[in-house]
Amino acid sequence: MCYSAEVWADYRRFEREFGSVLSIRDFVHLFGRKDKEGKWYIPKALEAAFAHPRSPEEQRIKELIDAHNVEEARRFEQELFSQKTRLNEAERKLQVKETKAAQESVRIATNKIEKAKLNLDDLRRTELKPRDSRIFPGWYAPVMVSEQGQRILLPMRYGCRPAGKPAWYDTKFPGTYNARRDNLEGFWKGQFGHTHGLMVCTTFYENVEGPGGKNQVVQFKPRTGEPMFIACLWSNWTDPKGEEPDLLSFAAITDEPEPEVAETGHDRTIINIKPEHIDAWLNPDPKNIAALHAIFDDKRHPYYEHRLAA
Repeated sequence: MCYSAEVWADYRRFEREFGSVLSIRDFVHLFGRKDKEGKWYIPKALEAAFAHPRSPEEQRIKELIDAHNVEEARRFEQELFSQKTRLNEAERKLQVKETKAAQESVRIATNKIEKAKLNLDDLRRTELKPRDSRIFPGWYAPVMVSEQGQRILLPMRYGCRPAGKPAWYDTKFPGTYNARRDNLEGFWKGQFGHTHGLMVCTTFYENVEGPGGKNQVVQFKPRTGEPMFIACLWSNWTDPKGEEPDLLSFAAITDEPEPEVAETGHDRTIINIKPEHIDAWLNPDPKNIAALHAIFDDKRHPYYEHRLAA
C-alpha cells in the first residue's frame, strides 16, 4: 500500500506537461473548507502554487491561504506563550523543592516550546522543501481526470469515499486510499472502468516491519529520476441529506510488488503507467475491462531505489 508520497503539487506543471485545465471552482471550495478543529490537510507546495494569482479566483484562494496562515500563527504563538508560562512555573517550584511532577512539567514544556517554534518557522518559510509536497491518507492532492476529452485537474482527498456510501464509510474502511488490482471488479466496481484519475509523484513511502518487529518507513524512488504516473480511481461524493459537504476523493491502484520492493518486506507497489497509455486510462471503456488490465500489464518497471526515511 502507498502509505505516503511526494506529489506534483503545482498545477502549472500539469498545464505545461499535459495541457490540463485547472478546475478553479473546486480549488476555491477546497481552500475555503476546514475540518471541525479548524485544520486543513493541504501540502505547503499546493498553497505556494497560488502565491502569485493570475485571476480573481486565484486571488480569492490566496486570501483564504493568507487568512488560514494568520490563524495558524496565532495558534502557535498562543501555545508558545502557554508553554513558556508552564516552564517558568515549574522552574520556580524546582527552586523550592525538586519533585518528579515539576521535572516532568519542565520536560514537557521544553519539548512543546521547541515544537511551537519549529511550527512557526515552518509556517513562515517561503523556500520550498521536498517534504512540502508530501501527502498522507486524508490529505489533498491534485489529480488529473478527463471530461469530454479535456484533461482537468481536480483537488482530491487521498482516501476514496465511493459515491452512494455513507460518510462513516471512511471509518469502517480506513484503507481506501489504495485500491488492490485483484479487487477492482469487486469492491471498486463502481469506479473501475468509469472514473479514472492520474496522480504524479516523485517518491513514495511504505511501512515495513523492521528488526524486532518494529515499524520502519522506507522511501522508494525510481533510479531514473523520472516522475511516476500513478493510476487512480476517484469519486465525486455528495450527501443525499445535504448535511455533509461534497467530497472529491481518490485511491491509488496497487499491484503485486516489484522485486526490490518485496525484498524490503512490503507486499504491494503502486501502478506506474506508461505515458502513452494516459489518455486510454483517463477515458475508459467500461465494456472493455481487458484493455485496462493490458495497461497495467504494460506498466513501467523502473528500479525503485530505497532507503530508510529520516
